[in-house]
Amino acid sequence: MNRHLEAAPGYRPGHTLPLRVEAVRQLRRRRTLVMGGLLAALPFILLIAFAIGDGDRPGRRITLMDTATASGLNFAAVSLFVSAGFLLVIPVALFCGDTVASEAGWSSLRYLLAAPVPRWRLLWSKLVVALAFSVAAIVLLPLVALAVGTVAYGWGPLRIPTGGALPADEALLRLGLAVLFIVLSQLVTAGLAFWLSTRTDAPLGAVGGAVGLVILGNVLDAVTALEDWREFLPAHWQFAWLDALQPELVWDGMVKGTAVSLAYALVLFALAFRGFGRKDVVS
Repeated sequence: MNRHLEAAPGYRPGHTLPLRVEAVRQLRRRRTLVMGGLLAALPFILLIAFAIGDGDRPGRRITLMDTATASGLNFAAVSLFVSAGFLLVIPVALFCGDTVASEAGWSSLRYLLAAPVPRWRLLWSKLVVALAFSVAAIVLLPLVALAVGTVAYGWGPLRIPTGGALPADEALLRLGLAVLFIVLSQLVTAGLAFWLSTRTDAPLGAVGGAVGLVILGNVLDAVTALEDWREFLPAHWQFAWLDALQPELVWDGMVKGTAVSLAYALVLFALAFRGFGRKDVVS
């Protein structure tokens, strides 16, 4: 049947299910709008929290949280700090874990494949769009935080808790590097959620499974008895981006964290394509 389709006049497998069509479909979904609204609202919630709170405690060690009101750049850095460990995991798991499983749950997956959309093309379109939405979600938070923080606290250098400050232009580049690392470190979450999405008809199972395994990784990373074995856990490097906000830029942690994340992600994406290519789709 596939040979006849490929030989049919005007049929080009690579042009089925265009990325634009898939992106519009995902953008119109309620969960996309809700997630975007929640991420955009977080900086305003933090702004209110800092406005009503009192962090002035003489003699206490200065931390990154204490510098939040120093400038817009500091506020953006703090917003990343409070969200990178868990909150930013959720949109990545949602967009990548829901994309295929939701089609199966709606019993529309088999109709897409009968359109006919080749399986590799369907997965490719959904993966690219899911990753694009995940990146947009991760970038949205610091952008809104930077704008909100600049209006509230002004534009100025990034104050470093250990002493000193980074000039605003350099700090902006460093913050961009930190966001890039967070995006790359979340690829393992994307790979895990996407693989689970091809294995189940329940979107919540794929999303929840990915989030649950991320939490498990955080728990295992807290077990100091594992010693050097923890370096093979993506969770071990989740805050390595803080090295980009130091007086001297340190690459070691970010390079190792990116390598671990990419290694897991490539394996998981390969398993998703391989398994889905052989799967008997009945839903």
